[in-house]
Amino acid sequence: MLVTKPTSRFIYFTITTLLLFVGFIAAGTASEPVTNADDDNDSEGFEELLALDEEEDQEESQLKSSGAQVLTKAQRIVQELDNDNFKRVIDNNEYVMVLGYTPWCARSAELMPQFAEAATVLKDVVGPLLMAKLDAESYPKTASKLGIKGFPTLLLFVNGSSQAYTGGYTAEQIVIWARKKTGAPIIRLNSVTEAEQFLKKHPMFIIGLFEKFEGPEYEEFVKAASEDNEIQFVEVCNAEVAKVLFPDIAIKNLFLGFVKSEPEKYAKFEETFKKERILEFLEYNKFPLVTILTELNSIRVYSSPVKLQVFIFARTDDLKKHMELLQDVAKKFKSKIMFVYVDITEDNLAKPFLTLFGFEESEETIVTAFDNRISSKYLLGSDLTMSSLEEFCSRLLQGTQPPYFKSEAIPDNKGKTVQTVVGRTFDDIVLSSPQNIFLEVHTPWCIDCEKTSKQIEKLAKHFKGLKNLIFARIDASTNEHPKLQITDYPTLLFYPTANKSNPIKLRAKSSPKDLAAFINNNARDAGGDEKLTQDQPTKDEL
Repeated sequence: MLVTKPTSRFIYFTITTLLLFVGFIAAGTASEPVTNADDDNDSEGFEELLALDEEEDQEESQLKSSGAQVLTKAQRIVQELDNDNFKRVIDNNEYVMVLGYTPWCARSAELMPQFAEAATVLKDVVGPLLMAKLDAESYPKTASKLGIKGFPTLLLFVNGSSQAYTGGYTAEQIVIWARKKTGAPIIRLNSVTEAEQFLKKHPMFIIGLFEKFEGPEYEEFVKAASEDNEIQFVEVCNAEVAKVLFPDIAIKNLFLGFVKSEPEKYAKFEETFKKERILEFLEYNKFPLVTILTELNSIRVYSSPVKLQVFIFARTDDLKKHMELLQDVAKKFKSKIMFVYVDITEDNLAKPFLTLFGFEESEETIVTAFDNRISSKYLLGSDLTMSSLEEFCSRLLQGTQPPYFKSEAIPDNKGKTVQTVVGRTFDDIVLSSPQNIFLEVHTPWCIDCEKTSKQIEKLAKHFKGLKNLIFARIDASTNEHPKLQITDYPTLLFYPTANKSNPIKLRAKSSPKDLAAFINNNARDAGGDEKLTQDQPTKDEL
């Protein structure tokens, strides 16, 4: 929930009301009048509060005004495309980067200021590149002609031919990608002064130190720089210049390192200079120790080569309290486990994950993990502390952390014709039970499940009192079990007493009479001690 700053008028009204209320109480209960000195002190304190608040409002107003001016200026640099000018703009410019957006798209709104800021920078560093935008809702035919289908879409047109954007979505990442695609994949720094100036503008980059800008190692460096789409590559041939960028350099003629604005700021490349190894080094080091998940970076997070990922769901205030702890643990598992923070109040980002654990309504801090190699999920079942998180991560790496399977609370099945099974009771009721089990697997969103459930209720009443047969059902949307891997609903399974590990799958659209016949034919064969016949008395007719 977004908490807005109260206005001066509101604070003034609140404080005035409180003072009047306190004055009223004091007048009705005090045995002596209030002195003038106290009035003066209260008045002075009140005036100070108002003055401080007005000062904060002015500062905030100035910041907003300054930011709005910068954004407005930047947006003027971006060419607005329409049905009439789009072809001329693209045909008459060697490089055109186009942002396709719609006014109602939240991701478009998030990307627009980053795109405008990037346009401001690129105007000075990449002369032939024109930045443009197209409102795809207002000009759908033009959007279709340009190949804009989703929103937002970034495309680079080189001499009229388009290529998809494959970089990041911050202003700096857009600048880096555009520079690389327009012929400048590497920045060369020749002096200490240039290096110092570069540091002020670039919080993340990869530095290559070479004795000469030639040879097999340098060629691999250039190949990696050209193929990578997100990180700025820097080359130097002077060790003193290199030390400005990467202070801990012992080698004077061949070195490669990664720099970013993190507690663990520097990472050394210690493998052979091959393009593939350099790119892999980047992939494992480009994310922060704790990545904050957003709509724009979500795809990059999910596609990371670090497939073991720990997700922390918390409110922003709670994250601030835990950030140092998380970063300290992340350092110990760097390149092995990726740590991702998700704002638990952001439904679009948090709920899809929390639903997998049955915690979609939770507002408390939750720590989970995903092993994307084997599609398993895990839950930290204790409070978040340094030791509990370290132990959790160690077990994840060792493969000893048990996977998490969600389950509802254990229900009361007393007197029920069809027993309700949950994740926690699946072993006891289904797999370990000495009886035959007729199990219905359903979900709330399944169209045919309600009809099937009514049929199973009738079937259960028909065979009521039969000792070797239990009818049961489980809601697969809120309950999981490793031995219940079902994707179609409804699903009907018959677990014979003698072979619970191999249930018999029945047609969900079978008629009640067909199901009754199946039970009659299989109950004794499955190890039952009674033979079901149509001659047996029943209380309900199918």
